[in-house]
Amino acid sequence: MKISPLMKVFKANGRFETLLVHTGQHYDENMSKWFFDDLEIPRPDINLEVGSGSHAAQTADIMKRFEPVVLEYKPDYVLVVGDVNSTIACGLVAVKLGVKLIHVEAGLRSFDQSMPEEINRILTDRISNLLFVTEQSGINNLKNEGIDQHRIHLVGNVMIDTLLANREKAKKSTILHKLKLSAKQYGVITLHRPSNVDDPKQFEIILRAFDEIQQDLKLVFPIHPRSHKNINSPNLQKLVEKMANLLLIEPVSYLDFLCLMSQAALMITDSGGIQEETTILGIPCLTLRKSTERPITIEQGTNRLVPLTTEGIVNSFRAIIAEDKDNICKIPELWDGKAAERIVKIIGYHHNKAG
Repeated sequence: MKISPLMKVFKANGRFETLLVHTGQHYDENMSKWFFDDLEIPRPDINLEVGSGSHAAQTADIMKRFEPVVLEYKPDYVLVVGDVNSTIACGLVAVKLGVKLIHVEAGLRSFDQSMPEEINRILTDRISNLLFVTEQSGINNLKNEGIDQHRIHLVGNVMIDTLLANREKAKKSTILHKLKLSAKQYGVITLHRPSNVDDPKQFEIILRAFDEIQQDLKLVFPIHPRSHKNINSPNLQKLVEKMANLLLIEPVSYLDFLCLMSQAALMITDSGGIQEETTILGIPCLTLRKSTERPITIEQGTNRLVPLTTEGIVNSFRAIIAEDKDNICKIPELWDGKAAERIVKIIGYHHNKAG
């Protein structure tokens, strides 16, 4: 979702030759196909086919497989996005080989170092030559960490570029019809963070909240493979099976999910990207986390952090449903669908300057 608009702008610009490397960190065949097809991303030039593993093993495998690529092609820049293991792994390989590193979605901080993503963000930003930032908090964080301000650029959000580019196409999805849903008469759940789904006690706390909520509002849960595996314990499975108004479905394509989200009464999530997307769509969002690296989604958007207790989740649901629906949320600065254009233009400027 972050690469799609960048690849389109690089192609239209015609100035840069690009090599698209898929590390294979997110390796589900169907999901991968959906994203490449739905978002019209060119097929990767190289697939490292790393697959799953522990954080250390996965990061090491990516580094070992990416280094020969950099040595063979000798790029001027390596561009990485987000905060996954692929981001820091490819970033480390680049800078150790003397290649300039570009980080898209830099500067975001949850200030919770128990999150693996937070470690990846901090380290990638520290070694990057160009840092492209989605919101003002990112600028502030990087300056506070002593990053040279000439390397930092507020450009907007490539995730939003993708959403806005595909919004009309998503309206043609038949997912609501297939699932027999009516607009604004259901909520959508996404849940995958280890802190929520790997601990059976915490997962049960969350599912008990869903049990109460589904008595008032139908819930649709496209279930992440990690959550699916952990929900199969006897206690949790029994709890889920008795929820008549909870619909568990397989993961869906980007366009189907965008349609589901756009027509939902609310989202319940622990995803970073969905906090941003619901802000643009004006959909109430309950985030099941103690902190967020995207504070603008709370300050200007529809997002709110939720206490991680059954009572806290249910009370937050009731409060958000009772809110005045006419409240107008602001669109964050530069979240206008043109972030990728700004990024490519700035890379070109710095390339010229470097001679």
